[in-house]
Amino acid sequence: MSDTTATSIWWIRRDLRLVDNEALTAAAAKGPVVPVFIYEERVEALGAAPRWRLEQSLKALAAGLEAKGLKLVLRKGAALDVLRAVIAEAGAGAVHWGRLYDPASRRIDADVKAALRDEGITAQSHAGHLLHEPMTVKTKMGDYYKVFSPFWRAIEPLGVAAPLPLPARLIAPEAWPHSDDLASWALSCDMRRGAAVLARHSTAGEVAAWEKLTRFIEERAADYKAARDQVATEGTSDLSDNLAYGEISPRSVWATGQAATAAGMRGLEPFLRQVGWRDFAHHLMFHTPHMLHDNWREGWDSFPWSEDETDAKVQAWKYGRTGVDFVDAAMRELWVTGKMHNRARMVVASYLTKHMMVHWRVGERWFADQLIDFDPANNAMGWQWVAGSGPDAAPYFRVFNPDTQLQKFDPERAYFKRWIAEGQREPPQTALDFYEAIPKHSGLSPKAVRPQPIVGLKDGRERALAAYSAR
Repeated sequence: MSDTTATSIWWIRRDLRLVDNEALTAAAAKGPVVPVFIYEERVEALGAAPRWRLEQSLKALAAGLEAKGLKLVLRKGAALDVLRAVIAEAGAGAVHWGRLYDPASRRIDADVKAALRDEGITAQSHAGHLLHEPMTVKTKMGDYYKVFSPFWRAIEPLGVAAPLPLPARLIAPEAWPHSDDLASWALSCDMRRGAAVLARHSTAGEVAAWEKLTRFIEERAADYKAARDQVATEGTSDLSDNLAYGEISPRSVWATGQAATAAGMRGLEPFLRQVGWRDFAHHLMFHTPHMLHDNWREGWDSFPWSEDETDAKVQAWKYGRTGVDFVDAAMRELWVTGKMHNRARMVVASYLTKHMMVHWRVGERWFADQLIDFDPANNAMGWQWVAGSGPDAAPYFRVFNPDTQLQKFDPERAYFKRWIAEGQREPPQTALDFYEAIPKHSGLSPKAVRPQPIVGLKDGRERALAAYSAR
């Protein structure tokens, strides 16, 4: 078989799209393509909501591939073992995949690449998960960036590679390797009855991602700077989960924003900065991988945080029963939608780590289980940024007051009413969905009385600042 007609494996990880996919483009250039997704240790380690969301993405990708005459091959096992088996079954001579930057992925990539190349197989990883790969952005001293603002100033003049089009030809192999049935993986099982609730509040797949981006640019982008923090307003792009699963590339988002700016739209720079923040999170994870599990800053290991997840107050925080209106509304939004407004994420994280004096790892783990847009770099950086142990230039003494934050960013209390049923004669369906999403054994009812705050805002703030001063 000549090189121009060699069958290639497209190993899919967090790039569940056809447009602007370097790995797919490289595979398609050689001949027939076998798209393969592997249920491996990294999938097994995902929380309940991320696995549910992954299943939706895989369904959407399978439909997109089928429309192009291809099939999605699903296999379970260690990556190298599965790839070797599929290579043998398909007679493939190459494997292409998109790079990821967490420690586990880097280790697996290196092992797979070395082993396959030793066996005479072309094994190539490709960019595309970020605007700029972490190893390509350096300070003048050759170091990595530790603060976002200079990082942003460094990447702005670098330019962003133009997104690739859909490959002109996608050729199917003569015979398809065996594929598992997606349902047999039971990716949604841990969501239990909450899966039906999430399904009402989310959309998955490349088509949905592009529709979101188009709608945002046409209807909301010009007002993004003013609207993005108003928690009751649909002011953001809502693309976080689509970017997390690679249903749309950050380069496509960037190029669309630049094109809109060139056409005369103003005000997109704050939105594009958020895409830069995503790059920054991965930049930090790549250079300081300990941030995923340990304090990023030195000197925080002795800070008197509690890490007792069985504590009744922690359970109250998880179920939106702290008695603090903004915190409770946000935590219920998470149960119902699998997402949380970014302003709300900062408020609930501040309340947990500062007013409640609970370790950021407790919150990070809960979000990792509950978020459909879970991204290890974004999640860890976000929690540490708020907790004070991360890269925030004004760390621990920044203590968000949930009441003043709600007054500022939800002055009509529309967000609160959307998610909190107690006290409302006719609560909206969004607030009632919470009781359908949570486990039945919780015993919670929309007719319950709102609790008093488990930690007073003034007392909690003073205790947090006293602990910080005593470090």
